[in-house]
Amino acid sequence: MAQPLYPHATPAVGARRRELAPRVNDAFEAFSSAVFADGALPEKTKQLIAVAVAHVTQCPYCIRGHSRLARRAGNSPEEVMEAIWVAAEMRAGGAYAHSTLALHAMGEVHGDGDTG
Repeated sequence: MAQPLYPHATPAVGARRRELAPRVNDAFEAFSSAVFADGALPEKTKQLIAVAVAHVTQCPYCIRGHSRLARRAGNSPEEVMEAIWVAAEMRAGGAYAHSTLALHAMGEVHGDGDTG
């Protein structure tokens, strides 16, 4: 059987991370807990943001984990999917917006954006 591209994140992996750098691991876990706690934004919203960011960063571990946490926080499958579409638009929009750099580099626009 073929090995998965991304190994499973297991309790053993978490334990080993903790063993190798306990202070940093504890600090990261405390930071994560603080970030996702209800505040100006409720956890439900924060988990939708996390799902969207996970898709932009293309982290399979984050996609799996935060999709589950988003549902557990009360988001519907439709809300999660809509957040993913927002992420897709933002990623595509970044390429579109950065075409400004290419247009300037090619001499297709000058100064205030006038062509010619």
